[in-house]
Amino acid sequence: MREVRSFCRFCMVFCGTQVTLDDKDHVTAVRGDRDDPMNQGYSCIKGLEAAGAYYAPDRLLHPLKRQSDGSFAQLPLEQALDEIAAKMAEIAARDGPEAIGAFRGAGAMLNASAMAMAPAFLTALGSHKNFTTLTIDQSAHMIAAGRIGMWAAPRQPLHDSDVRMMFGTNPLLALTCTDFDMSNPTKAMKKARARGLKLIVIDPRRTETAKYADVFLQPYPGEDVTIAAGMLHIILTEGWQDAEFCAANVADLDALRAAVAPFTPEYVARRAGIDAADLHRATAMFARDSRRGGALAGTGVCMAPHSNLADHLVETINVVCGRFQRAGERVVNPGVLRARQPRRAQPMQIGRSWEQGFKSRIGNYGTLWGEMMSGIMADEILAPGEGQIRALISHGSNLANIMPDQHKTIRALESLELLVNIDPFMTETSKLAHYILPTVMGYERADLTMYMYESLYTQPYARYTPAIAAPPTGADLAEDWQIYWGLAQRLGLKLEFDGVPLDMDTTPDTDSLLAIVARHAPVPFETMKSYELGHIFDDDPQYVEAADPACTDRFTVATDDILAELAQVHAECPQPGAWSSNGERFTHKMTSRRLREVQNSSHRNVPAVRKRMPYNHAYLHPDEIAALGISAGDKITITSDAGSIPAVVAAEPDLRRGVISMSHGWGTLPQDTVYERDGANTGLLISTDRDLDPINAMPRMTAIPVRLEPFTMAVAAE
Repeated sequence: MREVRSFCRFCMVFCGTQVTLDDKDHVTAVRGDRDDPMNQGYSCIKGLEAAGAYYAPDRLLHPLKRQSDGSFAQLPLEQALDEIAAKMAEIAARDGPEAIGAFRGAGAMLNASAMAMAPAFLTALGSHKNFTTLTIDQSAHMIAAGRIGMWAAPRQPLHDSDVRMMFGTNPLLALTCTDFDMSNPTKAMKKARARGLKLIVIDPRRTETAKYADVFLQPYPGEDVTIAAGMLHIILTEGWQDAEFCAANVADLDALRAAVAPFTPEYVARRAGIDAADLHRATAMFARDSRRGGALAGTGVCMAPHSNLADHLVETINVVCGRFQRAGERVVNPGVLRARQPRRAQPMQIGRSWEQGFKSRIGNYGTLWGEMMSGIMADEILAPGEGQIRALISHGSNLANIMPDQHKTIRALESLELLVNIDPFMTETSKLAHYILPTVMGYERADLTMYMYESLYTQPYARYTPAIAAPPTGADLAEDWQIYWGLAQRLGLKLEFDGVPLDMDTTPDTDSLLAIVARHAPVPFETMKSYELGHIFDDDPQYVEAADPACTDRFTVATDDILAELAQVHAECPQPGAWSSNGERFTHKMTSRRLREVQNSSHRNVPAVRKRMPYNHAYLHPDEIAALGISAGDKITITSDAGSIPAVVAAEPDLRRGVISMSHGWGTLPQDTVYERDGANTGLLISTDRDLDPINAMPRMTAIPVRLEPFTMAVAAE
């Protein structure tokens, strides 16, 4: 046995770990590394139980091809790539390159040598069908930036902020969160509170984060627009905005003032189900009593109805209060792996990318960061006509499980002529694939810490790790990047990886690709590799520069589409306990929640996780359970306007009454699901035929109107 240092690859925190290996270099145990400069010993159960995932019974060790009877047979990787490339060439020749697409999930995005491979492959092919989890997660942030503009310097950092206001985000459990310390969030929260940070949390559940709050607002789900508009009403009525900042940098403050005028504290309190005095107290704490620190929104906002508007208004609170770094302030994280950019104290209009360039044939949606909207991907596969997707690479994502509207998603995947799943496990998506290409897992490959979202770190940190573990004995596993490079070579394509053309005659290795990713770092790649624990690169500090005198950009917080949607929201007449959805009435609203034990659909196969959590519970306030005439541990049926699922009830006093809360990513293929073994898939309660947000086709994935009934076989059969 020996112990080796590395870092976890299960989420974008990349916690430093100490990994115990046996004499075959297989992982036997993992613990947090107390010497790690970022997480300081923290690691979650998913990271600690890595051995259970690496050697799970459903891990695949060889490429597989689906047979005519639905079974799978092993084949060599090179043969699989030959056959896949030949089928792609046939489809592209017949239907054009737009008939080929790819979807990337966390398994692709947390792999520095492979993350950029799918878009590089599609670009070389000539296809726009590039999808990721981004547009069914928090793409509202990018839309807000496109409509409002951005400050060309960072927001005020956590370490010197007076206040943080969090809408629908729970970093103490979810870990990843903008404008907070994700490396060891509980320790960071305690430290910030000890030095006097004020905390405001808005969430239907008194979350782990909310328990530290000075002011906690517990609204009905989906009322973030109402609350943020109400706060803006109070700020502008009381004169608590940063008047000097607004005069210099905001173009349409008067239009915003008029638009939020109807959102009085009394109106907001009545509609959102909160106390008007608490709303005023929270707003005063943020805007009147504090001078530094921002408001931020998480998935609870970005997955709910009117998500783009809600996120826009939360960011507008930051704008009118001027919560950005100014000239002369030190940039706490200028970045390491990405090229350093000048930071100026000025607004910057980046434009509405979705209104330019390529448009989808379904819904005429544009793109965000070169990505199509994942909410319409199933329709892009199912709808016949020019540009219909006929071949899809699913990379590091369990599409058949995690996508909303599971029935439609599965129907779409089953209709493909070619579905290639790059994944280490026999997931629900693997079961539908024509080819399954399993890959090495995190400790079995060399890697770098997060680079695309490195600004989420609170310090300029980066780290390299070599491959420290051997794949399971007898395995025939590829590195993820090898699949794209091999297909491109067979198809005669030239790949440009992270902006650098690759030599298609000479096979690269993982380190050569990582060196490309790290080419902007302040030290040579070989030097970066020498830092066993990574390094905080703070020797060359960056400071915010003064505004360019020629800059004429200003923030636009009250654009025509924002004003129209805000008026639409105010015209709604929601009735708590009789929520309306597509002509039906429902008693409750369902919210999505994170669990420590799983990451989306991953880790359900880990023995220690299955022992703790064999299925996903439906959480209800104890009074709600009593009102249904049942007890905790009983089974209910949950019905929306799209479908029904069973669930076992668990009591949660911290949940608002009228709300039911479940985690997504459970269940298996619908016809095979046994709830007590697999859990229930909340995607069956969601339709992507309707209720899509404008611009990004974001489905309604939380704040879903539902009704609850005690489970009976008759109800289950309906």
